[in-house]
Formats: sequence, structure tokens, C-alpha cells
Amino acid sequence: MPSVVGLLEQRELGARRRVDELREEADRVQAELAAAERDWKEWVIARSRVGEVLGPVDGTGDHARTERAMPAQGQAEEAAPASMAAKPKSQVPVWREGLDASVLSMDYQRILQALSDRHRLHQGPLTCQEMAVLFGLDTVPSKVEALRSKAKRLVARGWLAERQPGRFTLAQDATGPGDGS
Repeated sequence: MPSVVGLLEQRELGARRRVDELREEADRVQAELAAAERDWKEWVIARSRVGEVLGPVDGTGDHARTERAMPAQGQAEEAAPASMAAKPKSQVPVWREGLDASVLSMDYQRILQALSDRHRLHQGPLTCQEMAVLFGLDTVPSKVEALRSKAKRLVARGWLAERQPGRFTLAQDATGPGDGS
């Protein structure tokens, strides 16, 4: 009959092997996680860079300086106020005739573009939850409320209208990006 100490040593050895196996598995998972996080961050950077390239000129590039230095005919009076009205990640200016949506940050332009597309297709207003789905965001309260805050700010500044609570459309006079504003 085996001794008690011998049985305890066998159990200890089995437990140590299990711990070693789990540590190896945890190390493998940690390595996979690190690789996946690096990959994810690279995609975030790529999307951000594409957004910068395709987005409105924010006044930091040489192209923007050239455009401001030589405004198109008939825009000389409006070029400076419109380009200085708001920079990305800053305040939303009050809408007025001739003010282009490009003065807004990308998030606000995205909302205007979505509503402009709906208007062009003769579809009804959008809720913030529908916008979240349209933009590929999770429909969790934090994302929906962030969109609602932006939409309400656009309503307060005259870019959007909220004829029914929580349902947003373009304001009667304001047009979205690409609609000739």
C-alpha cells in the first residue's frame, strides 16, 4: 500500500503539470492577444489616415493654405469666416446661407451626409439608434447618446430639424455635404 506522503507527492506533481500546461496556454493566448491588438491598432490608424485624406481640409496642410490664399471668385468675403468658423473637434457654428458643411468635424459631417442621403431618396427622418446602425456602431446607450448629443447640437445651430422628438432631418434651408451648400 502506498504511503500518504507518496500519494500527496503524486497529486502535487499532477497539479504542477496542470499549472504548467495552463501557463503555457496563457502565454500562447497572451501572444495571440498582443498580435491581435497590434493588428487592430494598425487598422484604427489606417482608418484615421484615410479619414484625414478624404476628409475636409483642416487648415494644417499646404493645400489648405493655398486654397485660403487664393479663394474662388465670389467667395473672397466668405472664405475666411467659413474656414475659421470651426476646425475639426471644435464647436459647431450657427448655420447661415453660404456656410458649407466642411466647416464641421467629420462626425457632424457624417450625420449631415446620412440625413442628406435620406432627404435625396425621399425617406423620412432618422433616429439616433438608426444612425448608429447606419454608421456601423454598436447600439449601446453610450454610442447612441453620443450621436444624440451631436444631433441636438446640430439642431440648436440650425443645421438639422427635430420635428418629432428623437427623429432628425435636415433643416429646411440647410443642405448636407454635396448638396450645393
